[in-house]
Amino acid sequence: MSASLDIPASHTDAARHDAASAPLDVLVVGGGATGLAATWSLARRGRRVALLERGAAFGGNLQTERDGDWQIEHGPNTVIMKPPLYALLEQLELLDEAQAANAVANKRYVVLDGQLEALPMKPLAALRSPLIGWRGWARLAREPFIGRARGDEESLAGFVERRLGERILRRMIDPFVSGVYAGDPARLSVQAAMPRLAALEANHGSLIRGGLKRLRQARREPSPIPAAWRGKLVSFPRGLQQLAERLAERIAAQPQAALVADCEIVALRRDGAIWVAESAAGRQWRARDLVLAVPAPVAARLLRPLDEALAAPLTEIAYPPVNAVALGFREADIGHPLDGFGVLIPRAEGRRTLGALFSSTLFPGRAPAGHKLLNVFIGGRQDPEAATGDDAEQVARVIAELRDLLGIRGEPVWQRVTRWPQAIPQYELGHLARLEALDAALAAQDGLHLAGNWRGGIAVGDCLENGRLLGEALADAAVEAPDPRGGGGA
Repeated sequence: MSASLDIPASHTDAARHDAASAPLDVLVVGGGATGLAATWSLARRGRRVALLERGAAFGGNLQTERDGDWQIEHGPNTVIMKPPLYALLEQLELLDEAQAANAVANKRYVVLDGQLEALPMKPLAALRSPLIGWRGWARLAREPFIGRARGDEESLAGFVERRLGERILRRMIDPFVSGVYAGDPARLSVQAAMPRLAALEANHGSLIRGGLKRLRQARREPSPIPAAWRGKLVSFPRGLQQLAERLAERIAAQPQAALVADCEIVALRRDGAIWVAESAAGRQWRARDLVLAVPAPVAARLLRPLDEALAAPLTEIAYPPVNAVALGFREADIGHPLDGFGVLIPRAEGRRTLGALFSSTLFPGRAPAGHKLLNVFIGGRQDPEAATGDDAEQVARVIAELRDLLGIRGEPVWQRVTRWPQAIPQYELGHLARLEALDAALAAQDGLHLAGNWRGGIAVGDCLENGRLLGEALADAAVEAPDPRGGGGA
């Protein structure tokens, strides 16, 4: 069973915000990474804020399960250490508990013609890599001399094929996109999904020239975090849920903050300058500012009665299904050393599995002694039907596709299937236009703010940073705003 945070009763029932009090400064709906970070920014600045979560625990898809000596992540497995995350962990006093991934995690495998090939990490290895090949290098040599695009939105597939060639697209970009987005590069917008990549062409006329320039700049600029942590993949002894739990604990300790779990909001309305949110249990929450930090389909459902122009762009964001299949084996039953982060499987290989993480290699404490743990992913935008079937079918399907690749000789001694029917939002062609239309409609709704991994980046670190920035902006605005009149939560 997943660990859950034991929030004090005074926070669970939000006793600090009784009916006689004034409306909250901010009400945050959605207790995932974005909502937690926004609420923490507000709470530590003394704002009167409540965070409502429809589930029993906070953290959203940051869910860790411990079963005896097996430990798995149901959602993301790692977060990248960047300056904003480092600063957050310092605030939360979590740096001493953070775990950097095993150094061998720098090795990433990609399947080529039925064999695992390590992605080249050094220039000489890249020259020899069969993943690129002489034809691929010949194509790459032309990249600095290819002109810029006309300025129209372009699919990631079209962008990569135009600049780097079809082989790089099929053998490297396609599996990467499947692993990160569970997406289809022919549908993803390069400007929305990978804006930094598009910016290299726009600003430098070449990915290679722009990449080299950015690398030189990064080496010259001092980093606010120690070199030992820079760019590392990070988790914690109790998994990423430990980060969510610490955020919730620190929020709960603030005198003007409240956390409420098992609270599903079913309706929103305006009462003058005040936002009113009603829960399924009939309770009402009132606040000057309302933050919806929920998946796009949930936000669309809540906002449709207010304005169809708010709901329409959100309903167009696709969320394909993905299943995470955790498999525990005896070490003797896997021939491959699992000496890396994991393996990605290009669609060109004719297999339906997206890839696998070598979880027991990445961090200690993920599997019993003498055993190995894999976390395998199947489904996604290009093959949603692969996520259908009962648990036994899912396990059998991924084992059949990994058996020859990893030298699997026996059957798993432990297994778990986690299903995400709406897994990862897709930043597909038209995404930026959808967000522009959404923001135009949002301008007419004073005090309403939307956030989540459907904009600004899907990674955990992006969500935490976007939540922090939103929380800080609302906290600063509250300093200047007069206290509104009216009743509080009831």
